[in-house]
Amino acid sequence: MQITKAGEYGVLGLIALARRPVGEVVMIDVLCDEEAIPKSFLGKIFQSLTKAGIVRSARGSGGGFSLARPASEITSLEIIEAIEGPIALQRCLETDADCEHIGGCALCGLLAEAQDRIKEVFSATTLSDLSRRHLPNGLVQQARDRARIPLEVLATNPPAPV
Repeated sequence: MQITKAGEYGVLGLIALARRPVGEVVMIDVLCDEEAIPKSFLGKIFQSLTKAGIVRSARGSGGGFSLARPASEITSLEIIEAIEGPIALQRCLETDADCEHIGGCALCGLLAEAQDRIKEVFSATTLSDLSRRHLPNGLVQQARDRARIPLEVLATNPPAPV
């Protein structure tokens, strides 16, 4: 199992939303700038998250996205599966498995146990948990860029506050 860029970007976009008060509508451009995510890609991902009931979309002037419920009630498992589909470490663990060894394979048993533990970790970790331990990529990039600017330039042209 590997989380795709869509899964990664979706989680990062949701973390950016989770930093705001519940119900606040945010334009996708703002979320993309904060996390350095391609706008067209995040828009498509958020369509899936809207269908899953994780985010709400608002159209028109002042439109954008907001969390559909508090970040503390949204699990990482729910997010990942809304974007990536059900987690399955091996084809024999998929819901419609076509495995000739199903039911008596030691490897299938081991993989099922590992998959259950992964799901436990993702289920126990909420969007709120993730947002508390995440630094916005845009801020990290700004800090890196500032570190590359010579001190004499910074002294005469200080950066705008973030």
